Amino acid sequence: MYYVAAALLGLSGMFYSASHHELGQFGADVCSYGSAFCDSPIIVFTGAALAAAWGMFVSVK
Repeated sequence: MYYVAAALLGLSGMFYSASHHELGQFGADVCSYGSAFCDSPIIVFTGAALAAAWGMFVSVK
């Protein structure tokens, strides 16, 4: 589950950078496919936080 949280965290950073036009043409392509996530990357970040919390909850040590 930590891998999913890390992937979602990376995606939220990519959507944040794309929404601020820091990725050039790649950012324009990203925002054309995921415009809802470019408008508010906090959605993906919230998913990452929930995945990390769930991973900590279900981990058995």
